[in-house]
Amino acid sequence: MRHQNKNKILDRKKGPRTALIKNLAGQVILFEKVKTTSAKAKVIKPYVEKLITKSAKNDVATRRYLITKLNSVKAVKKLLEIWGPKFKETKGGYLKITKSGERKGDGAEMVYITFTK
Repeated sequence: MRHQNKNKILDRKKGPRTALIKNLAGQVILFEKVKTTSAKAKVIKPYVEKLITKSAKNDVATRRYLITKLNSVKAVKKLLEIWGPKFKETKGGYLKITKSGERKGDGAEMVYITFTK
């Protein structure tokens, strides 16, 4: 039964979906601004925000946890050195989603997901 199971499936099986989430989260952390669909951005936002909150505490256990959640060691390094200390005092709302129109081919709503100052 699927009671209280509110995860978005994104029309993918579990393996490809987790790979998509990890890769897109790493891209958001590394490049600070990513254009993607609205559905993917809504899935990525809480995922990345939890990682940023976790990265405020910079120790070995946190580093290992983040490596399991992201595919890129460069993204983990940037998370621990830049984003964690920057948002240490902030309680949340590290990312924002801005609409950018529709995709030409299939009409999917496209958005930018970026960091707030």
